[in-house]
Amino acid sequence: MLSLQGATVRFGGRPVLDTVDLEVAEHEVVCVLGPSGSGKSTLLRAVAGLQPLDAGRVSLAGRDQGGVPAHQRGVGLMFQDHQLFPQRDVGANVAFGLRMHGVAKGERDARVGELLELVGLPGAARRAVAALSGGEQQRVALARALAPRPRLLMLDEPLGQLDRSLRERLVVELRELFGRLGTTVLAVTHDQGEAFALADRVVVMRDGRIAQSGTPLDVWRRPADAFVARFLGFENVVPATVAGTVADSPWGKLPVPQDAPQGARTLLVRPAGVRLVPADTGLTCTVAARTFKGTHVAVHLQPEDGPRLEAACALRDAPGSGDTVGAEFDADEIVVLD
Repeated sequence: MLSLQGATVRFGGRPVLDTVDLEVAEHEVVCVLGPSGSGKSTLLRAVAGLQPLDAGRVSLAGRDQGGVPAHQRGVGLMFQDHQLFPQRDVGANVAFGLRMHGVAKGERDARVGELLELVGLPGAARRAVAALSGGEQQRVALARALAPRPRLLMLDEPLGQLDRSLRERLVVELRELFGRLGTTVLAVTHDQGEAFALADRVVVMRDGRIAQSGTPLDVWRRPADAFVARFLGFENVVPATVAGTVADSPWGKLPVPQDAPQGARTLLVRPAGVRLVPADTGLTCTVAARTFKGTHVAVHLQPEDGPRLEAACALRDAPGSGDTVGAEFDADEIVVLD
């Protein structure tokens, strides 16, 4: 459905999109993740035809889009701020793209009603946009983007302005909706949870290039490098030397999987792989801080000699700040980064 080959965009001579190769299959949902300035929004704009390429090409369904203006590419685009027309009611907003394509009024009205039902706003066609909540405006913007039946739907931080509980609910609804419609989706976001819940495939960008691409489970289990690991929120990332099934690290000798790459490497220890034990067992640490995460407590440990270490444990088992504990390590939760 979508193919980028060597896609490059430069601002002031500096590449913000740097020879990117990316393919999105029909019916696939791909989320592009990355920090601010990584090039993810520029990638979206280049695909939409809103940002010309300095090199490379964008193809849709096998057709090179060089020189094809945005309104002729057959893609839908939904922005973070929704960009609804405040002077028009909900129905007129949803019907906008259909009017631009010359669809007859009767067919427009039927399509608007169908879409509002689909996004959970039945009978809302005559409501004023200003009277809608943020979540309702997001649904209207989605219906408008879907109205012309785009071959590719692109979302730019679609849930960025919503509160967390609403985001978490809507991302599940979006996933189910795209599955029912068979929509091909390219979305960009900086929110890992949102991307992992929504996508078939996650693409992590850094400095205009793709740092890693894979299923959400693959990326979570095996980050490509220290940058990806830290971007995903892992703090326990240190240099180590691997020999056999043992890694010599700043936290001592740690077990690693049997197939681990050997030599000088970077080690990721997931918080779930740090077990708290009595102080006279394992690595002696002082509890520097505790952070309640909702499902567990993140316990920040300071070893006597070495960098801080994060462990995850149940609330009822969490030690208090200032306590002295021991730490042991589970090889299944340790990743040797390539």
